[in-house]
Amino acid sequence: MQTLDLKITLSDRVAREALDAGLLTQRGIERLIEEAVRREAGRKLLDAMRRLRDAEGSPLTEDDIAAEVAAVRARRRCLCASSQMLDVSPDLRVEATTA
Repeated sequence: MQTLDLKITLSDRVAREALDAGLLTQRGIERLIEEAVRREAGRKLLDAMRRLRDAEGSPLTEDDIAAEVAAVRARRRCLCASSQMLDVSPDLRVEATTA
C-alpha cells in the first residue's frame, strides 16, 4: 500500500457536495480513483477494438475461430503426449511426470 498526500482546490459548492456525498474520505477518494482507472482501461480497450476493426484484413468468422481453437488444442495434445516419454540419449530415457 502506498501513502500519497494530495492537495486539491475545489469551489465551495463542489467541496460541500463532495463532503456530503462522502467522497472526500480516504475510502471515497480510493473508490473514485478505482472507478477512473477502470474507465481508463475500458477506454483503452475500446480504442484497441476500434484499431483492430479499422485494420486491413477481413475479420475472423466463427468457423475461423473454431478452426484456430481446434489447432491449438491439437498441438497441446501432441505436446502433452510427446512429453510423457522423452528420448534424451540412446542410453538414457527420461519420463516426465506432472506434479
